[in-house]
Amino acid sequence: MTAKSIQDALAERFLRYSAISSQSDASSTTVPTSEGQWKLARLLKSELEEAGAEAIHLSDTCVLTAKVPSNLPGNAVAPAIGFCTHLDTVDVNLSPDVKARVIEYGGGDVCLNEANDVWMRESEHPEIARYKGERILVTDGTSVLGADDKAGVTSVMEAAVRLLQGPTVPHGDVYLSFVPDEEIGLRGVRTMDLARFPVEYAFTLDSCELGEVVESTFNAASVRIDIVGVSAHPMNSKGNMVNPILVAHDIIAQFDRRETPECTEGRESYIWVNAIEGNQTTAHIGIAVRDHDRAGYEEKKQRIRDIAARVSQAHPRAKVTVDIEDVYGNIEDAKTEANSVATDNIVKAMAQLGIEPIHLSMRGGTDGSWLSRQGIFTPNFFTGAHNFHSVFEFLPLNAFEKSFEMVNTLIRQAVQQ
Repeated sequence: MTAKSIQDALAERFLRYSAISSQSDASSTTVPTSEGQWKLARLLKSELEEAGAEAIHLSDTCVLTAKVPSNLPGNAVAPAIGFCTHLDTVDVNLSPDVKARVIEYGGGDVCLNEANDVWMRESEHPEIARYKGERILVTDGTSVLGADDKAGVTSVMEAAVRLLQGPTVPHGDVYLSFVPDEEIGLRGVRTMDLARFPVEYAFTLDSCELGEVVESTFNAASVRIDIVGVSAHPMNSKGNMVNPILVAHDIIAQFDRRETPECTEGRESYIWVNAIEGNQTTAHIGIAVRDHDRAGYEEKKQRIRDIAARVSQAHPRAKVTVDIEDVYGNIEDAKTEANSVATDNIVKAMAQLGIEPIHLSMRGGTDGSWLSRQGIFTPNFFTGAHNFHSVFEFLPLNAFEKSFEMVNTLIRQAVQQ
């Protein structure tokens, strides 16, 4: 098929998936956290059934798994590999409804929404200039595009359907997983039945521009500190009242103001106080801990416990409790000599496709961060998009096609191992 027809197929599939509102909801206590993720998962399940995939299973937490069975002859074998993408789009207080479209980019500024006067200015987003003369997927200026991660979903689905229905390309077993609620702490992937994903290594497609490769992510923890004070009427508060809000202030004041997201970059770590609530009786502090280095990560968690203990000693009538949850780990901590072939193959695939690798230490995590902690080394590579989580998110179709070609090439390489 021609390059244009592949891009048309990718664009058509992406527009079909992106039209389903599947924004995750951090306030929900269920998995998945939104009905739209069920709708998308059921559509993917139907498409995989029609294409002839095997071992299709949709769990009660909306994790969809399936297998493209090996077509190798005789006793020939290849390592089973997997691809994991996520169903949800991020909630950044924009419209949950995505109205994407393809434009022919002729250069300069792009009007995303004439009625609301929303423009993507080349002066503010100079990266768009390199795509002059190309077709680009853009938003209508009211929502994210959702290339994170529906571009990943699209590339994997398009590759899987073509393997199942198209000309015979030798391949081993390829396992697929589509998980909900990645954007709100990897809630979905943590419910996956790994017996349905029996792979030697896997990949996520959850990075941005052409060439990005990620095998280093944060170690991440979520911390909740609860404080119970002592309430009293102001007329007899002296010696009686313990103000939980001031106790919370004393805890927060002991953190290093230079060790915060707004003061760090690259592989620099941080402790982020990102929530505080309080009243006359109770207070709550929410904290995110992030560090690429495992030892530094553990030190930060212990430091928080020690700070809470010291402040508790200074306010003996207050009750201070600390709950720390490990959310995900650094992908590179799971890398071994045996599974490093996954990253090696990404680099080799890029060389074959004429792509210059951009190695990143991600200041975040992916579903692969959790999978890697479970023993499935899962590096991450590009979708081709720019400006994730923004109305200015855009996806050049040439880069989109390269992401799709990466999936195909990685499948072929597994046979060659």
